[in-house]
This record gives sequence, structure tokens and C-alpha cells, in this order.
Amino acid sequence: MSTFHAKRAREFLKDSAKITHHDQTFWGMRMARDKMARQIPEWEELREKASEIKRHTLTHLADYLEEFSSHLEQNGVHVLWAKDAAEFNQMVLKILNDHHVKKMVKSKSMMTEECGMNDFLMARGIDVVESDLGERILQLMHLKPAHIVVPAIHITRQQVAHTFEEEGMSPEKGNDDPTYLTRCARNSLRHEFMEAGAGMTGCNFGVAKTGDIVVCTNEGNADMSTSMPKLHIVAMGLEKIVPDYASLAFFQRLLCRSATGQPTTTYTSHFRKARPGGEMYVILIDNGRSDFIADANHWETLKCIRCGACMNTCPVYRRSTGYSYSFFIPGPIGIDLGMLKDPKANSGNVSACSLCLSCDDVCPVHVNPGSQIYLWRQQLEHFGTANPEKEFMSWGMSVVFRNYFVYNTALKVAPILNHMPEAIIGSPKLSPWCVGHEMPEFAQKSFHVMEKELEKEYGKEQAEK
Repeated sequence: MSTFHAKRAREFLKDSAKITHHDQTFWGMRMARDKMARQIPEWEELREKASEIKRHTLTHLADYLEEFSSHLEQNGVHVLWAKDAAEFNQMVLKILNDHHVKKMVKSKSMMTEECGMNDFLMARGIDVVESDLGERILQLMHLKPAHIVVPAIHITRQQVAHTFEEEGMSPEKGNDDPTYLTRCARNSLRHEFMEAGAGMTGCNFGVAKTGDIVVCTNEGNADMSTSMPKLHIVAMGLEKIVPDYASLAFFQRLLCRSATGQPTTTYTSHFRKARPGGEMYVILIDNGRSDFIADANHWETLKCIRCGACMNTCPVYRRSTGYSYSFFIPGPIGIDLGMLKDPKANSGNVSACSLCLSCDDVCPVHVNPGSQIYLWRQQLEHFGTANPEKEFMSWGMSVVFRNYFVYNTALKVAPILNHMPEAIIGSPKLSPWCVGHEMPEFAQKSFHVMEKELEKEYGKEQAEK
């Protein structure tokens, strides 16, 4: 079994101050989510209804996709279907070449990250400019997103200031004031918007009944990406479909509250057709989703609306950062999606879970990422990626727990370990569990022994009465 996550996390944990800041930042987002949830009496009903809508839509996906694409085409939108990342990238390249586009601005899209579109296009002479502030910072730093909602929150303002100075975006050396840096980014991006021949957006929700492409942002960059260039391209995963406006309302109430603790996103943009004199393309991407739906145990992972709440609450993600994971989406939902995509390559992530199931508790559509991870762990032997040491430990524990004599004997002799030097028994070389843990002190009497003594004493008292 791959140990990718454990090895990567060990490197990040060396910087305790940075990890503590990372932990506190995302826990703050979790608390903001809880505050918003408490303000809505019907919160749990919203979650249940949203889960039902997603479950229904995914089990009738072909019908809703046909309805959705039909409405788009009626509005003059070009609808294309991509079976995988390679086909999607080729489609985008052809559209841009056919329109003689050399620069494209794009709003935040995890779909394009999944397909590796930026690198593909830039290697073929197309300049792709991220317009989301966090994504733009990471692009200039040649880094990948570390979170699906706040991709650059792990970057300090000092790092941003240094990057902007190197790129010639900041005329004031050493000025790391956030307002100033944001203004520098806006000035730079305004020039990019004006020069770009095409704009690309992702899609948070596609409304089947009307053909709406719904994009939720806090910066308005999606609107800028589509209002200035005359060519608009949408990258959309098949699972983003919802039936109608009434269904959309449930997700609108849940998405931002779960993600950042806001009542709603600052901008919620609806696109049905191209701007006057322009063209609009919607590319619907499978890239394995049809196979995911066929997985009886894990198909409901596709209900995810990408709010990031599971990451914000996950104690492992908060203390190891998004770059510890092998899949491009980190955290609990990333573990599940990575296993659906390539279980052998991403098996090392399933150990990055304490099974506290806090992610199940906060997921707005009941994907239950932690419970899904538990199921994946049961399949590791099937994939040939199970850890031999853990398998041996599990076998040893089963022998102890299934044999009363062995179990009771182990309880009786356990206190002997209290007298052994901790440097020996608590050595990380003998057990990695000892890293960050102190050896417990074993009680002289086990609970079973005390219970029997109490039962005996109670029996005497009853007899005397």
C-alpha cells in the first residue's frame, strides 16, 4: 500500500507554526458553518431534501441530460460531449483555434484541474489566465490548489507580495497590505480581460428544465470572463445537473453556508445563451463518471456539490494540508473521488482518516465521505494495496478478541508493561503510533474484573436482604 500521504504529511508537520495556523483557519470556517446552520430551523430537512434530489437526478441522469442539452441548443448554445479528459482538452483547443484565440481568461473550475487543461493548452501556444484571485496567485507561483473553495488560503500575504513584485504587478516594494495587493491583482487582470479572445467558466449547477448554467463566485470574475470576450466556453461534469429552479433553491441555501459560513455567494450568475454577437459552448464531461455511477457501494459520492465542508472539519486535512494527498482534490471527498478514479494510485490516502465521521455530520447532501472511506478500506486487499503490517495487526487482534482465554490473560499481564522503560516500549521505531502519543498506564484491575467483583458484592447484599 502506498504511503504517499504519510510521507508528505511528515514534511509539512515540521513547520508547526504553519500547521497550527492552517488548522485554526479551517476550524474557523467550520465554526462559521455551524453558526449559519443554527440560524435555519429546517437545516436538517434541507440537507435530507438536497440528498434526495441528487440521488434522484443521478439515477435518472440520461433523461435530465437530454432535457438540459435540448434547452441549451434551443437557445443557440453549442453542446459537446467529452468522454474523458483528453477528448475535452482537444475540444477546447479546437474551439479556440477555430476562433483564432491566443489568450483565454477563466474563472475557477476544478473540472479543468481534473483534466489538466491549463498545461495542455499552454503547451500548444494558448495563454490561459486564471481570474479567481486565489487561483491567479497559485498560477503565478506555479502551484496547484490546496482546497476546492479557498485554493490559496495557505499562502501568506508576504508570499503574495513577493510574487507580485517578481511579476511586476506591485510597484511598491515590501507592501503586503491585503487591500493593496488585491488592487494590484485587479489592475493586472483588467488588462487580461480586455485582451482575451475567450472566457471559460466552470458550472456549479446545470438546471435541466431551463438550460441554465449557474456559476457561484465571490469576486465577480465569472461575469468578467463572460461579458468581455465574445466566446464563452463552459466546462461541466455530468453530475452537476439538477432538475429545476425549485431544486436549485435547496442547494443555493446549503452551498455557501456549508463552504465559508456566508448566507450566499456574492455573485450567483445564470447563463442560458451567448451574449449578443457572441458564441457559447457547453462541454459535458464524463471522465469516468458513468463508471462511478455503476459502483453499487460508492456511486453516491457523485452527489457532492464541492462545498469543502468535509475538508474544513477534517482533523487530518487541517493538520496535514491539501498537498499531502495524491489526488488533485484533497480531504475526505478527495479520498473517495481518488479511489473511484484510480484505487491503486490513491490507496495511500485512505489512511488519512481518523474515522471520526465529522465529515458525515457536516456534508450538506449526505455523501457521508468518512463512511465511504471505511468501505474503501475493506477493499484494499482486493486492489492489492493493503498494508501487510496492518493486515498482520488486524489478524492478531482478531485472535485476541475471539478467544476469551487469550483476551483475559492479556488483560491480566498488561500492567507489567507499566514497569518497562518508556524509551523501549514507546519507541517510534517499534510502533509509529508512538509518534505524538504517550504510552497509557494500564489499570491493575480490568473493567471485566471490577464488574465481576461488583456483581458478586451486589449478590451478597441482595442475599442479606
